[in-house]
Amino acid sequence: MKKNYLLLLLLFCASVVSAQNWEPLFNGKNLNGWKKLNGKAEYKVVDGAIVGVSKMNTPNTFLATKKVYGDFILEFDFKIDDGLNSGVQLRSESKKDYQKGRVHGYQFEIDPSKRAWSGGIYDEARRNWLYPLTQNPAAKTAFKNNQWNKARIEAVGNSIATWINGVPCANIWDDMTPVGFIALQVHAIGNAADEGKTVSWKNIRICTTDVERYQTAQKAPEINVIANTISPNEAKEGWALLWDGKTSEGWRGARLNSFPEKGWKMEDGILKVMKSGGAEAANGGDIVTTKKYKNFILKVDFKITEGANSGVKYFVSPDMNKGAGSAIGCEFQILDDDKHPDAKLGVKGNRKLGSLYDLIPAPADKPFNKKDFNTAMIVVKGNHVEHWLNGVKLIEYTRQNEMWDALVAYSKYRDWPNFGNWESGNILLQDHGDEVWFKNIKIKEL
Repeated sequence: MKKNYLLLLLLFCASVVSAQNWEPLFNGKNLNGWKKLNGKAEYKVVDGAIVGVSKMNTPNTFLATKKVYGDFILEFDFKIDDGLNSGVQLRSESKKDYQKGRVHGYQFEIDPSKRAWSGGIYDEARRNWLYPLTQNPAAKTAFKNNQWNKARIEAVGNSIATWINGVPCANIWDDMTPVGFIALQVHAIGNAADEGKTVSWKNIRICTTDVERYQTAQKAPEINVIANTISPNEAKEGWALLWDGKTSEGWRGARLNSFPEKGWKMEDGILKVMKSGGAEAANGGDIVTTKKYKNFILKVDFKITEGANSGVKYFVSPDMNKGAGSAIGCEFQILDDDKHPDAKLGVKGNRKLGSLYDLIPAPADKPFNKKDFNTAMIVVKGNHVEHWLNGVKLIEYTRQNEMWDALVAYSKYRDWPNFGNWESGNILLQDHGDEVWFKNIKIKEL
């Protein structure tokens, strides 16, 4: 009886797999159904594979499908020579009114370098990295150098997820481009020694029917790219917005009963503290949540202007400091380390970006993009606290012990009773007189 059951189960699974309607995108013989865009690198068919050949003095080159695709599951095998970089575009476009026809859109990364971000999701000629593998370092070993690798991409609605050799790599939630072509990239090169190196693809097939039925259950951790929203998956996990992207609901001035009438601006889904001469809390002043938090994961996307200083504080007690300056609390420092003088103060860099301000320094090699938004994450579980930046843990510490009290005793907070040991507190965005932008402020209470 047991054998019969297993046989029936195997037959059922086989029928499900066979029912998936795959369509070849490449016939193994020629490039019918494809067209070359932008650059002058060569594409040719060799032993049933499409081979892209790198070439000097040409921009990125793309071999694009003539058809466009919305929801699909795409599979292909790929192999790349060391020294090159490549990718596969999906839901991508080439329009005359966008950078003179430059290919842009989502890209499945192919990266044989030591960085090892193959399977990550890049937004070609648009928003840059959406899912670097700093967000999922376990996937960095999925790609095998100098071997054929098997890729899978599932694009269903707002969800785009990737796998290499069965390992989940990236997973985003985004709605910018629902339909577009698929394209194979030969990346531009700057080293003559790399000319003639190749990247190859074969067994390229796509399923566009009943794709929701065939989605893979195990995915990489999701990143929601749609600004100031909570995705369905985030909602299931307990995430909530701290700022709705439009109003001051849930926030007030640290020394006010309402939101500041000056010094802060909300426009195009961005919360901006405005430049006012660099003084601490002297214009609009700090803003704090109306609610206090105890155990949580907090995420804040921020972008600095040149020479800027700001911070995200937690365990804040707004009523403690009645004098000049900022409200008191533990601080995830936001700073232009290169241009702001505060970076040279403190002890061993403990006033630099990502540090626990004036207490614990962040490492010098932190992953920071000065020209774009970065994601700060603060994790609080009881007395254990962590600072993260763009998916990389910077520091961790434990409070409510002798070591913590000794650390505070040698800091600027030594005169504040029981600093950092409070059970709960408000969350604060700092006005330090410099323009800094915030968005995607969300929290998960633990």
